[in-house]
This record gives sequence, C-alpha cells and structure tokens, in this order.
Amino acid sequence: MGIRKTAMLGALALATVSIFGLSAKAEDVTISVWALDRDIQPVPNLVKDFNALNTGIKVEFRQIQFDDVVSEAMRAYSTGQAPDIIAVDNPEHALFASRGAFLDLTDMIAKSEVVKTENYFPGPLASTMWDGKNFGIPKATNTIALYYNKDMFKAKGLDPDKPPQTWAELVETARKLTDPSANVYGLTFSAKANEEGTFQFLPWAQMAGASYETINTEGAVKALDTWKTIIDEKLASPDTLTRSQWDSTGTFNSGNAAMAISGPWELDRMVEEAKFDWGVALLPVPEEGAERSSAMGDFNWAIFANSEHPEEAFKVLEYFVSQDNRMFKDFGQLPARSDIAIPETGVALKDAGLKVFVEQLKYAKPRGPHPEWPKISKAIQDAIQAALTGQMSSREALDQAAEKIKAVLG
Repeated sequence: MGIRKTAMLGALALATVSIFGLSAKAEDVTISVWALDRDIQPVPNLVKDFNALNTGIKVEFRQIQFDDVVSEAMRAYSTGQAPDIIAVDNPEHALFASRGAFLDLTDMIAKSEVVKTENYFPGPLASTMWDGKNFGIPKATNTIALYYNKDMFKAKGLDPDKPPQTWAELVETARKLTDPSANVYGLTFSAKANEEGTFQFLPWAQMAGASYETINTEGAVKALDTWKTIIDEKLASPDTLTRSQWDSTGTFNSGNAAMAISGPWELDRMVEEAKFDWGVALLPVPEEGAERSSAMGDFNWAIFANSEHPEEAFKVLEYFVSQDNRMFKDFGQLPARSDIAIPETGVALKDAGLKVFVEQLKYAKPRGPHPEWPKISKAIQDAIQAALTGQMSSREALDQAAEKIKAVLG
C-alpha cells in the first residue's frame, strides 16, 4: 500500500471518528442490537456498514422473532440482560416506555445534528412519544390505500381515472363491479380477528371523528355499518372475516376482486402477479371534505434504560438515521420521514402507487399510543366480528367495545 493511499485512509478514519464525536479507543465499546430484520433487510446491513467505519463502537446484531419480541425483551430487561438497542413494533412502544424500560431520548434528540423530529411524518413520530417525551426514533413506516383494477372499471363503464372518493361511492362502485357469474367481488380487505382487523378498521373510525377512546361514536357506527353492508351484500367475500391482508390482496391480484385495501408491501407482488392495469387511490372518506386518516405500521428504534453505554448507543442510532435515504432504494421500505424523496423505480405502475402511499402517510395515525394496546385492539376486533357475523348490531358491538376499553383505560 502506498504512502499516499495510507494517508488518505487515515484521514477518512479520523473524519469518521469526528462525525460520531468519539475518540479512538484501544478497546471497542460493544453495542447489542435486536431486530426482526433478515439479511436482505436494513439492520444486518447497516450494522455491517457501521462496523466497517471503525469508530470505536462495535455493534453486535441478533435477529429475533415477531411473536417473541415483547415477552423476551421484557424478560431480558427485568433480568438485566436486555440489548442496548431494539426495534419494536410501533403499537408496542408505549408498553415499554410507560414502564421505564426505554431511555428518554428527548434531550439527546434535541442536541442531535442528525435526528430532527420535524423531518418525520406526524404518525410515526407520535408512536415514539409517551407522557410528552420522546422514547424512540421511527425506523420505517407503511400505511394502507385503495388498489383498483382499471380494466374492470372500463369493462363496467366506470372511469378508470376516477376511483371512489367517499364511502358511499366505494359501496356503489363495489356493487357495479361485483359479478358472481365471473367469481368477482367488488372489494377485498381484511376484517380478521387479530391486529390486522384493527389495522384496517381504525382509520375508518378515525375519519368519522372517533378514536380508540371513543370507539362507539355515531361516525364509528356508520363505519362498521358500511363494512356490514359490504359483507351482507356479498360485495366482499365472506372469508373477509378470516383472511389476512396478504391473502385478501392475492384475491385482487388473481382478478377475483376489483378493489383491495392494502399496503405498499404489495407493490412488488402486484407488479409481478397482476395481469391487468391497476392504480392506487387514497382511502375513501365518509363524505367529501371529511378528515383523512390511515393505518400506520412498521417499527421504531429504542434504547433500553439500563444500557451501560447510552451515548454510544445513540451514536449508533444516529448512524442508522443517517442512512434513511437508503431505506427504500436498498431495502424496499418506506422511510418514516417526509424530507426524503422516494426515487423512481422505472416501473410506471409502482411509481404511481408509491406517490399515493407517500401522500397517504401524511394522514397515517398510530394505534394508541397506549401501554395496554393489545387489550384495546382485542375489544375492537371482537366488535368487528360480532357486527359482521350478525351477533350484534354495529351500535351494540361498539358500545360493548367502548365499555371494555373504558375498563382498560381506568
């Protein structure tokens, strides 16, 4: 290696150390990171790239399973075995923050030159907050919108450039597109009795002026009544009550549903599987001019409160945040930030859809935040199932859900 090249590499290393505000040490500080990400997803790759910088911090990554995150992480925290950093599903964030398990990052973020709260979409940022303080940083995000089959619109005399804008238009359009003789339903979505059902229904309630604290308002009843109309008239398949978002969107891809409510995670599959012209539109609202809303998914970063190296852990998070512009380009995930433009892929249908999802993210709201979110969500799921199966009216089901939620809130 030549003297000039050695000098250049030395200067680069010094610059990297300067960026992270750390002095080179004889022995690296080790920071542990837990996340669900596989090798083609962000975390393992960001960890590898960070370690190559030789900043005096070494990051060790452990992949964990979705079903084990809460139980294993809480157990690790209570026994002093928690990692320094974890990526947690955004509805679970308040559970940890409210119990003092996550470090309050408010002051660190205020001083940071990398993490700027004003750059984040309101929904993802709100999911990291508890008691007015910031206990995390959004990692990535997603939402839902309305996919529709333009070819089917044309075949039924509907304008393919004018998807339904209101609930009434959605129902009427679904009626026109439903064709039992061809095994085609007007709409597909998920009303499954798990978090996916809540994920899909809550935006409808929110657009009608409700919230999880007031889930039995007239607007929310109207939302559930609209879902019931769709199911009762067989404008959507009866197995809507048991099918996941992934499976229900497969119905759309196969040409057996004319519209689908789903997320950007379906775009690549849509491009590959759908043999027709399709588009994406914002979720229909209760009536023209009504408030928009949408679901919000994906994970947040957090530092455990008992980390022995909180400053170094935050430096690692700053590096991760500095790579947010790679989130979509390299890993196909939407950054939780409004200041990062999504690069075009060159696939016209996908690029048009992405623009709609980015617009929809402006209105996405978190589930909660509340430390008892699973119990709140279960009450909403039960109400959906009771109403759509005819066990109760929408009013009765949501009144019952409101009572359960009231008991949880105390």
